[in-house]
Amino acid sequence: MEHALDYEYDYDEASENGTMCDYPEWEPTYSLIPVFYMLIFILGLSGNGVVIFTVWKSKSKRRAADVYIGNLALADLTFVVTLPLWAVYTALGYHWPFGATLCKLSSYVVLVNMYASVFCLTCLSYDRYLAIVHSLSSGRLRSRGAMLASLASIWTLSAVLSLPTLVFRNTVQDEFNRTACAMDFQLVTQKQEGLWIAGLSLSSSVLGFLLPFLAMTICYCFIGCTVTRHFNSLRKEDQKKRRLLKIITTLVVVFAICWTPFHLLKSLDALSYLDLAPSTCSVLNFLLLAHPYVTCLGYVNSCLNPFLYAFFDLRFRSQCLCLLNLKKAVHGHVASLATQKSEAQSVGVKV
Repeated sequence: MEHALDYEYDYDEASENGTMCDYPEWEPTYSLIPVFYMLIFILGLSGNGVVIFTVWKSKSKRRAADVYIGNLALADLTFVVTLPLWAVYTALGYHWPFGATLCKLSSYVVLVNMYASVFCLTCLSYDRYLAIVHSLSSGRLRSRGAMLASLASIWTLSAVLSLPTLVFRNTVQDEFNRTACAMDFQLVTQKQEGLWIAGLSLSSSVLGFLLPFLAMTICYCFIGCTVTRHFNSLRKEDQKKRRLLKIITTLVVVFAICWTPFHLLKSLDALSYLDLAPSTCSVLNFLLLAHPYVTCLGYVNSCLNPFLYAFFDLRFRSQCLCLLNLKKAVHGHVASLATQKSEAQSVGVKV
């Protein structure tokens, strides 16, 4: 079974006693995963669309955090657009009917989104670190020019790191006469194939998850110490910083919860190719069966972020309501009720 982010499980891999492994497929996967994908598509498309619209149309001064959040939403939106393709792919029993070009591009977009999302979150965390820990001396590092340079670096680096997908991802025929969208290593020798699979898998987990998450953790350790020492007075400005810090911390924690199982599973599979992890039939079968579900959990992150903004960020929620003309309607309704009450009281009617 292949998927957008896996680097190809070996179906003919031998077990520890030299016999060939039998990999039974769990049939409910073909029904459950497409349903999950379409739910993520609907929620992610609408939620991230609102975020981008709100950030773009906002008349108030944009914070650096708002710009990074807008780019995070753009990465998620671009990704969820591809989900109907993967839903059909799974529903057809992992048969890809859309051709080699869409196979390459869709897989590439998925990987670019993964990198861009974690890099945006890392920049958000670093921006909060500068704003809180070095609030007096970080003006140049938090300038508009520095922010634009960071965004350019995020998208360029994400595009470059995802290039192996464009090179190796292709449509291939499997033993069941299905056309799979999979990593095809015909460009390298059979002896090198295992090293390429393990190398690409581990490098994507280290560069696209482990190192950025480590950087975010370090930033929040310093932020936590500073907040504890200096923000006890809870001035109005400090309250705003704490509120924004809470939002970004929540985004990082949710990102870690969604993506950690996927990267753990992928790394375990990669290490099995290098004989550094157990490669028994039971272990390999577990990896194969669990892979679609941990991948789906990672994808869920792309539709959760907008709801986290709306729940935690009062300013974002207010901007959304204004731009969607909901706040005006609510205020108009409240004002109308107040007027009616005032008029009723003036003529002695109890309300």
